[in-house]
Amino acid sequence: MRLELRGVSKAYEGSRRVAALENIDVTIESGEFVCIIGPSGCGKSTLLSIIAGLEQPTSGAVVASGSRILMFQDGALFPWLSVRENVEFGLRFLDDMSADERRQRAMQLLKLVHLDGFADARIHELSGGMRQRVSLARAIAVDPAVLLLDEPFGALDAMTRSILHTELQEIWAQTKKTIVFVTHNVREAVVLGDRVLVMSPRPGRIVAEHRIDLPRPRVIDSPPVSALARAIGEEVMAHA
Repeated sequence: MRLELRGVSKAYEGSRRVAALENIDVTIESGEFVCIIGPSGCGKSTLLSIIAGLEQPTSGAVVASGSRILMFQDGALFPWLSVRENVEFGLRFLDDMSADERRQRAMQLLKLVHLDGFADARIHELSGGMRQRVSLARAIAVDPAVLLLDEPFGALDAMTRSILHTELQEIWAQTKKTIVFVTHNVREAVVLGDRVLVMSPRPGRIVAEHRIDLPRPRVIDSPPVSALARAIGEEVMAHA
């Protein structure tokens, strides 16, 4: 699904007015993987919330015809449900899907994220990386047109993140989802994105765009990724 942001601005009113975003104009094509980077407090998460429809812009508009779902860093899984039941949760609200169909769909997705052997496990039994795989499977389960990921790997160790980078690229290649991924990690953005958008400090604006033409699958410690990430990182610092 094609996603357009037309002049999106956001300001919060309180004891003083805080401008979070200013005049964001972005077009994301169907099936594209776009990463957004920028300094802390620049409005990246606010932008994702607006795209998801959880917040309204002060001015401007988001033009999108399909469903969007936002996945946070903590995953927000339900500890009283099994892994499979967590993945099935959103499917319960679909009137045209039987219990057997929900179970089959959940098992297909757990296989996709390499967790089909843990369907009956409880959330506390899983590692951090496994929990994020469950969260990803649950997000994909309802077949959103756009998948919005807000630093989903930020709390994970470097080795687990590297594994999940490879797996997310595989999942994206198989599902053809439009993905918008927010991160502070420039290398992560270069590994995952078709494009990397650089945001300025508050009020957040898109100040640069980089198309990433490196072949996939990419790994975070490859020399081409490192070189490109270094150049983009210098640009981020220049705007900080």
